[in-house]
Order: sequence, then structure tokens, then C-alpha cells
Amino acid sequence: MLQRSPSREACSRKLNPLQQDTETYRRYRKVLLAQYPNKEGMGWPTYLVVEDPDGEFMIHGELKGGMPKGDFRTKLAALLPNL
Repeated sequence: MLQRSPSREACSRKLNPLQQDTETYRRYRKVLLAQYPNKEGMGWPTYLVVEDPDGEFMIHGELKGGMPKGDFRTKLAALLPNL
């Protein structure tokens, strides 16, 4: 799950499964629980870099939010060569 402008730059899409949007949250809950089975240690916001989130997904990494935009882009770029 990525911030909008960095995700566009990275040719990715942003998924934002808020718990209040129960249909979308249920759809992607398996991804979240694979990384955080009991949500312990998860920061707010947390962004997961995921390949094929609708199928047999693979989590390539994560970023915690609350950092300067430039740092976020640098860390995101470091994760993307893994895809």
C-alpha cells in the first residue's frame, strides 16, 4: 500500500483497505495478517509493498509512515528492484 504520488512514479497502485471499508478490508486482510498476525509492532501508517495482492501475494517489504517525502521515496525505490 503506497502513498499516491510515489506509487504513480513507481508504476504501482495504492490500495487503502481501511477497517471502516469492510468489503475492501476483508479483501486484503490476509495480506496484513501475513505480515502482522496479531497486529503487534505495526506502526500507523504502515505501507506494505506487495506483488499480486489479489492472488497468491508476496510481500516484498514495508515502510513505516511519518517520514519526510524524500526519505519515503528513497526507501520505496530501494524496495522496488525486488519486484
